[in-house]
Amino acid sequence: MFEPFPGNYIWSLSVNIALSMGGEIGEIDIANRKVAEAAKQGADHGTKAFFEAWRDMAEKVAALGEEDEANGRPLSASRKYARAVAYYIVCERMQDRDYAPRKEAYRRMLELRDRMIATGGLNCEVVSFPYEGRTLSGLFVRAEGVNGPAPCMIHCNGLDSIKEMLYLSETAQEMSRRGIASLLIDQPGVGEALRLEGLTAIHDSERWAGAAIDYLETRREVDARRIGIVGISLGGYFAPRATAFEPRLALCVSWGGNHDWGEVQRRRMRREGDHPVPHYWNHVLWVWGQSDVDSFMKYAENVCLDGVVERIRAPYLVTHGAGDRQIPLEVK
Repeated sequence: MFEPFPGNYIWSLSVNIALSMGGEIGEIDIANRKVAEAAKQGADHGTKAFFEAWRDMAEKVAALGEEDEANGRPLSASRKYARAVAYYIVCERMQDRDYAPRKEAYRRMLELRDRMIATGGLNCEVVSFPYEGRTLSGLFVRAEGVNGPAPCMIHCNGLDSIKEMLYLSETAQEMSRRGIASLLIDQPGVGEALRLEGLTAIHDSERWAGAAIDYLETRREVDARRIGIVGISLGGYFAPRATAFEPRLALCVSWGGNHDWGEVQRRRMRREGDHPVPHYWNHVLWVWGQSDVDSFMKYAENVCLDGVVERIRAPYLVTHGAGDRQIPLEVK
């Protein structure tokens, strides 16, 4: 992994995430130079400074996009809006749940996302669908070069990613070029579901996966017999759990195995392994809707695939990095 902040895994991870979303190394370097000293104090220290440096860069790039748009260069504007979205995603996810400016940063990111789509004429449709009396949001990417209904993959997030991060990483676009549609969703516990709807994470992911399938079955572009699910990071648990209990799923991929996430939490309590975000324990309480660490640890015992994977009847692919510093191979 590229480590611009030696000894600070979480901050370096954020930079790598930005690069995977199309960030420009020169712009990132300018933002990082402002917080180089703060990074030496540990992951939780200096996150406000990190936020301000990356937000400022996001706004600088967004302003360049606005200039392009005003001067009749919509495609160039879209590329710049995309980078601004990426920088906002990174600076927002690095903050404590109670850091007030992150709320405005998230809304600004959504605004820039919409401008990115509109100016670029992108194959990306902002959608929503009902879920247990509430609403979940997603991004739908059509399959290219397909006559008639196409297979479709539901993309779910991990602990701290969001659908826009998945989109900018271009997995859905690559699937589209191969004749596969995608629905990237903010399931309960992430993105709009958590931040705007107040929907916290649940271990029985077949509930929201079923709602996503219900929605896809209404779309003529989708072959309802060929709907699969792919999950990244903690989504490597959510995807197989959903497949085990939702028979309409015809394929499952764990992009990073996550067999016993409860055990991962016990290891983290013993300070083993790296965390994905600063202010980790406060973050997981927010995501899972738990009041204290003891109740969270008890609930996390449910996030385990023992007795679950045995129920899967669809083809199931697991990929995992041998050097993964968050989820070691023995608990993948």
